[in-house]
Amino acid sequence: QVQIVESGGGLVQPGGSLRLSCAASGFTFRNYAISWYRQAPEKERELVATVSVGGRNTNYSDAVKGRFTISRDNANNTAYLQMNNLEPEDTAVYYCNALGRTPSNWGRNYWGQGTQVTVSS
Repeated sequence: QVQIVESGGGLVQPGGSLRLSCAASGFTFRNYAISWYRQAPEKERELVATVSVGGRNTNYSDAVKGRFTISRDNANNTAYLQMNNLEPEDTAVYYCNALGRTPSNWGRNYWGQGTQVTVSS
């Protein structure tokens, strides 16, 4: 059974930091690119950051570049999003996504249930 569980969200003051975790099971984690998306109230879901299957390549949206860092630990089937210098505009539900990147799973797509991040004083 495929499971993706996000954790680490919460309430933080502007300028603060949070570290989100994405724990995966039920599929071959190392064969999937991992992305973090977020969705603020009344807005569309947007891509925040992506890490390649091996962890060597990362990409970030312009809104978070320089503040957020995505990483992964394939030995423990976990990915992370370190968020620093948080701003109120970062308030959203954050979702972890796994996207298949090998011939046997190309395009297969799994989502977690999300974790709420609220940045407010």
